[in-house]
Amino acid sequence: MKIAFVGKGGSGKTTLSSLFVRHLAAARVPVLAVDADINQHLGPALGLDEDDAAALPALGAHLPEIKEYLRGANPRIASAETMIKTTPPGHGSRLLRLTEDNPVYASCATEVPLDDGRSVRLMVTGPFNESDLGVACYHSKVGAVELCLNHLVDGRDEYLVVDMTAGSDSFASGMFTRFDLTFLVAEPTRKGVAVYRQYKEYARDFGVGLAVIGNKVQGADDLAFLREEVGDDLLVTVGHSDWVRAMEKGRPQPFELLEEQNRQALRTLHERADRAYEDRDWDRYTRQMVHFHEKNARSWGNERTGADLAAQVDPSFVLSEALLPA
Repeated sequence: MKIAFVGKGGSGKTTLSSLFVRHLAAARVPVLAVDADINQHLGPALGLDEDDAAALPALGAHLPEIKEYLRGANPRIASAETMIKTTPPGHGSRLLRLTEDNPVYASCATEVPLDDGRSVRLMVTGPFNESDLGVACYHSKVGAVELCLNHLVDGRDEYLVVDMTAGSDSFASGMFTRFDLTFLVAEPTRKGVAVYRQYKEYARDFGVGLAVIGNKVQGADDLAFLREEVGDDLLVTVGHSDWVRAMEKGRPQPFELLEEQNRQALRTLHERADRAYEDRDWDRYTRQMVHFHEKNARSWGNERTGADLAAQVDPSFVLSEALLPA
């Protein structure tokens, strides 16, 4: 399953995505975590110290190698230089599986040890640096994530969890359609639910699954506010956590000591994500991939690469679990 965590800045989406990753790992579910936020905090939230987190290999820095690997022997793609973030796979392309070893993971994924002896793979887009200022946008950093998502074949009971950028920036590309389910973290405030309204509106026409996590809920009034604002999309609420506060102070405790009400909230997220599998539609997923690729080709890709990028689309190819090895 491909799961996204979104929300306004400061909503707690990184904390909750890291807790969900820890929960999956504790449940012995294969999980790959991706930090696609412009502010790179998922590594520390998973227990890395700041120096180790800052030294993680950035996906964006390895984009040429990623393109060359994914291109494989696809005859519709003349060179890696003509691939853009939305380039879809076709016959001859190399695909990614969550649990395999491949050159992309070897270059860009880091095994992060957890307190129970388990570990999770983590990939990061990489932060902005001085050379990006004034000339690069956030989406140039997450292009590698989108390209990998387009080439990813994932099966049931294995998870990709992506901590997305704050706000509704992901709608500037087609990446918001790459997930089986999006968890939107909302505080019980007007600003907290504003991002929900934007997501709800944008996602409506694309069949994007959306569930709301109410965070920092302190009482009945907060709960009533969220129910009034988001209705049936409200899945679960989370309140204060001494465990999270200790982690944020640099005093992490074993995950098994997380408060039971919060562990139950994570189980609810897991159950909801698992149910989303029944709505998986690879034909629609592939059509949406092609739609956004053709849109990007027309708006900037053809001019940028000097190629007709619509010709990269393989009309007989559908990404699906049938492509996974038996």
